[in-house]
Amino acid sequence: MSSGQTLPLFDDAPQASREQLGTHAWLLRGFALSRADVLLTAIARITAQSPFRQMSTPGGLTMSVGLSNCGALGWTSDSHGYRYTPRDPLTDLPWPSMPAPLLSLAAEAAEAAGFPEFMPDACLLNRYLPGSRLSLHQDRNERDFSAPIVSVSLGMGAIFLFGGHARSDRTTRVSLLHGDVAVWGGEDRLRYHGILPLKDQPHPATGSLRYNLTFRKAG
Repeated sequence: MSSGQTLPLFDDAPQASREQLGTHAWLLRGFALSRADVLLTAIARITAQSPFRQMSTPGGLTMSVGLSNCGALGWTSDSHGYRYTPRDPLTDLPWPSMPAPLLSLAAEAAEAAGFPEFMPDACLLNRYLPGSRLSLHQDRNERDFSAPIVSVSLGMGAIFLFGGHARSDRTTRVSLLHGDVAVWGGEDRLRYHGILPLKDQPHPATGSLRYNLTFRKAG
């Protein structure tokens, strides 16, 4: 970092709790910890309306991670490809609206990482079981790449792979814990990333489950 670059401010976390993953990529340790119970309650309400399901890739593979969404748009995958839709294909109803605690957390974390006025219209909910993984990929189904990605971890820990702009680039392994929030944007927005297979290390808040909330500006 150049001597003239201003460090972002963190209102919800001490200075020592931030880790820089890239020029415009940060891990905010414990940023969501004080709101974890509220977030888990919101997840239960959202998935009561739009249940978790295992989607398939365009190539016909079944994902090991359970998926749902909230917000104006929801990310889906099937034989027709990856895309955002305003309605849940499982229920044919609009995706549940994004609860205020989720929206405010996403905006505050983005601002803390140097991305003010972030207003996500999509939140992808992922549910991981022991052994679940997420292969290296880019988030590139959104129309505008100027907005950051905000990713919240709840429950069991995971190893986050943060790579470069090519799938073959070297990855950094980052331990994600309950309440951690990762934010990346700018020149880091299209970096490849993924999750290694989860070990069965139950967490008091979720048991043998990990939840991830990924906020995006999709439309």
